[in-house]
Amino acid sequence: MRTILDEIRTVLNNSSDPENRESGRRFFKEEVKLYGVKTAEVGKISRQYFKTLNGSNKSDIFNLCDELWKSGYMEESFIACDWAYNLNKEYEPGDFSIFESWVSLYVNNWASCDTLCNHTIGTFIEMYPKYLSSLKKWAKSENRWMRRASAVSLIIPARRGKFLDEIFSIADILLLDNDDLVQKGYGWMLKAASEAHQKKVFDFVMEKRDKMPRTALRYAIEKMPVGMKKMAMEKG
Repeated sequence: MRTILDEIRTVLNNSSDPENRESGRRFFKEEVKLYGVKTAEVGKISRQYFKTLNGSNKSDIFNLCDELWKSGYMEESFIACDWAYNLNKEYEPGDFSIFESWVSLYVNNWASCDTLCNHTIGTFIEMYPKYLSSLKKWAKSENRWMRRASAVSLIIPARRGKFLDEIFSIADILLLDNDDLVQKGYGWMLKAASEAHQKKVFDFVMEKRDKMPRTALRYAIEKMPVGMKKMAMEKG
């Protein structure tokens, strides 16, 4: 198993581009570790090596994912997210603690956060909705990435019209958060929810607009008609 990680890291090193690495860093305020491999190429590498794991049990693959996360490299985190998502038909309740540990211990940028949460954790939550209560706990964490994760884990379910009450509850918890990445996260969640529940999300925004940070507000109303946007942005 360890040989696979060594091979992946060799391929990533050989595929790295200093120009891509420097341009990639400009998307982040925080320091990030990058090989400088384009996302599409990382996806190809991920799929190629996942095939070699055919027949491996979920626990062994999750252990490999953990090692990929530990490296701190964004590209390796993307591979870990991809492999974990590929196992979604095998998810069981106990897996939540693994996903939670990845957010808590390893996530250190918005791209890794969103890649893990949008797909792996979002799919898990749809399968096991009782863990929505855990997302509400994340929303109160001192860890900015846990707080962002509480919202962006619900992006895909929100687009499907699911969990609206919980979405509003999490948005309420995060409402006055000072972190712009958390504001963008819950604003994005509300925007996603507006695709299926435009009027209800609009009413929520109108009720909260005098307190809601402008960053979150703009994200939340982005897909609404011009008239609704104008009303939401007017001073109350």
